[in-house]
Amino acid sequence: MRQWPSGVAIATSHFDSQIHGMTVNSFNSISLYPPLVTITMVNDTRTHDLVVKSGFFGITILNDQQREISECFAGKLSEQENRFDGLQIFTLLTGSPFLKDGMGFLDCKVVHQYSMAASTLFVGEVLAAKSFEGYQPLIYFNRGYHQLNHD
Repeated sequence: MRQWPSGVAIATSHFDSQIHGMTVNSFNSISLYPPLVTITMVNDTRTHDLVVKSGFFGITILNDQQREISECFAGKLSEQENRFDGLQIFTLLTGSPFLKDGMGFLDCKVVHQYSMAASTLFVGEVLAAKSFEGYQPLIYFNRGYHQLNHD
């Protein structure tokens, strides 16, 4: 699957006063009407636990200048460290945190979840969305980050 290019996003959630997030490239749009997206998360992560408890998740689609953020949320910091430290965040409807300067933001309510041996597929209905023009997406391909090449 490393030969399949994908965009890079940060999935976040909150429950009570806890927030957490993780880098995902297993994020897809599956329906425009109603607006539905999917993400898959490993079962033993804090973000997974917060999504299960709260029933909500947020997606920040990263731009090509946010590689360091992707790496931070991909596990360079432990599950217990504050991955949001020093970053500007905001919320839309559900309270899930979003990372400032992303390309797009989707605030989602879990409408289905499918448990597998080591991970869970979440289907989320998009309750609110926001996007910004002028950015290029961060691309992940063959275990490395890339930028779109405009010919």
